[in-house]
Amino acid sequence: MRNSAGDLKTIRFGTFELAADAGELRKQGLKIRLQEQPLRVLHMLLANPGRLVSRDELRKAVWPSNSYVDFDQGLNRAINKLREALNDSAESPRFIETIAKRGYRFIGDSHTPNATGDSIVVLPFINMSAEPENEYFADGITEEIINALAQIKDLHVVARSSAFSFKGKHVDPRIVGEQLNVRTVLEGSVRRADNQLRITVQLVNAADGFHLWSERYDREMKDVFAIQDEIARSIARRLQVEAEVDEAAPLVKPGTQNLEAYQAYVKGRALLYKRGAAIPRALESCQRAVTLDPEYALAWAGLADSYTTLGYYGITRPEDSMPKAMEAARRAVAIDPTLAEAHSALAMASLMATSNGVEAKAEFLRSIELNPKYLQAHCWYALFYLQWSEGQLAEGMAQAKVALVSDPLSSYAHSICAWTCMTVGNIAEAIQVGRRAIEIDSENYIAHVALQEALRLGGNLEEAIAIGQLALAMSGRHAMAMMSRGLTFADWRKSAEADAVYCEMVARARHQYVAPGALAVAASAAARENDAVRHAREAFETRDPTCQFVWSRYFPASGRLYAYRGFREIIALMGSSAWLEN
Repeated sequence: MRNSAGDLKTIRFGTFELAADAGELRKQGLKIRLQEQPLRVLHMLLANPGRLVSRDELRKAVWPSNSYVDFDQGLNRAINKLREALNDSAESPRFIETIAKRGYRFIGDSHTPNATGDSIVVLPFINMSAEPENEYFADGITEEIINALAQIKDLHVVARSSAFSFKGKHVDPRIVGEQLNVRTVLEGSVRRADNQLRITVQLVNAADGFHLWSERYDREMKDVFAIQDEIARSIARRLQVEAEVDEAAPLVKPGTQNLEAYQAYVKGRALLYKRGAAIPRALESCQRAVTLDPEYALAWAGLADSYTTLGYYGITRPEDSMPKAMEAARRAVAIDPTLAEAHSALAMASLMATSNGVEAKAEFLRSIELNPKYLQAHCWYALFYLQWSEGQLAEGMAQAKVALVSDPLSSYAHSICAWTCMTVGNIAEAIQVGRRAIEIDSENYIAHVALQEALRLGGNLEEAIAIGQLALAMSGRHAMAMMSRGLTFADWRKSAEADAVYCEMVARARHQYVAPGALAVAASAAARENDAVRHAREAFETRDPTCQFVWSRYFPASGRLYAYRGFREIIALMGSSAWLEN
């Protein structure tokens, strides 16, 4: 169906929006200077997303019949100006695709804002304390309020990752409301001095920036959970929506009354979100939390996720992490069987530590049933279980997109979605989604590796190396980025460079742990069959958790390994014969 550009007033795509009435293109609320003709071309393309808009249609809509300007030259100039403004390119388009000699097509995700019903985003509370360490405490308060508000009937609450994409950016609440399609924005700050606590909050109407309600709480630290509950209930009253629990039951359920344990846990979980070099510090914090309160189920789940992530990132030896991951996850479920985080932790630990797909599936589904908005469960289930373990490629990508819809400004959700797109062979979409992940969070290591692999698979080898260089720098030359780098050089037929990557990983393995599963892939990129099989055998014997996904037949980087008979024999020994059928 062909749409008229006049039908749409405001259209959002990526970090951009076109305000047609005002004749403005904006990025994160800031106006971008653009002439009238490029704006009209963009409006025409956005009005017909995914459809080829012919050169003739553009000529009739933008260049009137009495115009004496050279049309071809004018259209080419307008498209070039648009691509410059959008940081787009003809070779690797994110938004505007050229259909040679026919016209152009808008290929990005776009939507028109239409906030319906009561909706809110809780922006990360600002730490006003003298101690930077209290940043984690402020983030924890924000997250508890998000979780409390999520229990309020008929109130749409923006998920944590999307809310935290605005951390430290000081964006006008009206712009936040436009980007997240919500009616209200909650802002706050936390000031802590010894045992004294001051929390200030204000509820803002996203349409006009008008303050709907504000409050200041001066209390002692022991009252922090009561304050969070009061804030959530005050918002419910102000918006005239009902909580699904009765007035006597608390909305905030921290899982512990030990404030030190609570602070250790929120720090650990915040560090775990960062991944990479922050994982060992997350582990330490969660260990401290369960030491302070051995019945703290959330902290046990965080500890399990920390051990599991250390294992499949190849940071620690399997015997030092995976049994402890299983133990912590089972402890979390035993303490609180209604906790979504506990079941998700057990699912991933089961998949990585024991290859128990039956238990993993049941626990993932239980986690999602308990909390349909729990992003981590959706993402792990989509990519690691559905796609890479079971080969249910379309189902995995659909699940990842569910997570993306529920958390549209999550760099992590975009990164996982990029991997699922790669796995089904949608390379152009994987590149587009990977770029968006980096736009949201330029320091996200997972996003850089995802884009690096997508570019490699798309044949954009030079850019893949450049993106990979950034991934190496931010991760301390982590094995996953190194592995992808070696494969890129191999695809580029630069065998000496691919071999150098492998030799660097081997040299590092002499003085620190490098996962043999990743070494096997790097050796295959260097065309070292005997070394690849040797590393694979070691990985199998030590139950290296990276084998559970890096070796999957469906993992984008495993192809070269399957050419080796010795490797296929190891896959059969693993009991993963289904991976040998394709």
